[in-house]
Amino acid sequence: MNCSAIPLIILVGPTAVGKTAASIGLAKALQGEIISGDSMQVFRGLDIGTAKITAEEMEGVPHHLIDIKEPWETFSAAEFKTLADSAIADIYQRGKVPILVGGTGFYVNGVLYEYHFGESITDELYRQQLLQYQQQHGNEALWQLLQQQDPLSAQRLHCNDSKRIIRALEVLHVTGTPASQRQNTVDKQTMRYRTAYLGLNLPRDILYQRINQRVDLMIAQGLEQEVRQTLEHGVPADALSMTSLGYRQMVQYLRGEYSLDKAIELIKRDTRHFAKRQLTWFRHDPNLQWVEKLGKTDAQVQAELLQLVTQKLNLQQTGL
Repeated sequence: MNCSAIPLIILVGPTAVGKTAASIGLAKALQGEIISGDSMQVFRGLDIGTAKITAEEMEGVPHHLIDIKEPWETFSAAEFKTLADSAIADIYQRGKVPILVGGTGFYVNGVLYEYHFGESITDELYRQQLLQYQQQHGNEALWQLLQQQDPLSAQRLHCNDSKRIIRALEVLHVTGTPASQRQNTVDKQTMRYRTAYLGLNLPRDILYQRINQRVDLMIAQGLEQEVRQTLEHGVPADALSMTSLGYRQMVQYLRGEYSLDKAIELIKRDTRHFAKRQLTWFRHDPNLQWVEKLGKTDAQVQAELLQLVTQKLNLQQTGL
């Protein structure tokens, strides 16, 4: 099938900006089905810390690529691309409109553009040397190595995200080209699908307030218990799922490294930093059309999104 003939709506934006509710409105108006573009919502049982959409919130709209992995498993952008392409084709062949929604920019780019993930770029000996360096000097020192050699990649990664830091250093070591530069060489002139690429945005202070409120809600809903149960079920603390935002800080709290109040403070701070990195990533893409939410009702934002989509893709609304 020729991908360039398939209509695809992509809705992105920083965490807590309101993508979920907006995507439901789009799907109901256009007979769409939603593909999650969130790297952490693929893991079963990790519901609270990932702000995973509930069955009630779905309002009958089918969702794809949620709860497809066990929390001890790994998941990559290359795997996401394969699964997302398959879901897009399936949705389109059934006469529905595929809508990719999420904030993981690397995953979105892999679907939107021709992207080479470089799985064959490996140097096992150098990787082992980096692991030994990490064990001897700690995560902060490992991150400083990346900061010295590839500051753009370092800016995008938390100092405790040792797996991705080591990967970035490995790519640089093998290819001589920083991972950040390799990503920036993606051809953004040609999209793989016939795409309406939209982003939601809010002023920084309002977005940060929403992030803080979301974290408070996660704590009230039982994030601590969710992490405890996950660890008790045998998921390693260094599993990919447990190193993500919210889970990493709760694991450190449960280890006694700091208090619950400190863990909550760190989750809020790190999530705000993450949102800032998301915005930086998306703003580098000239194909993305932003929709500002400030001063607009949800209905007005929904109408603006629908207008942009129908103009871009010549789709017919089916009614809410």
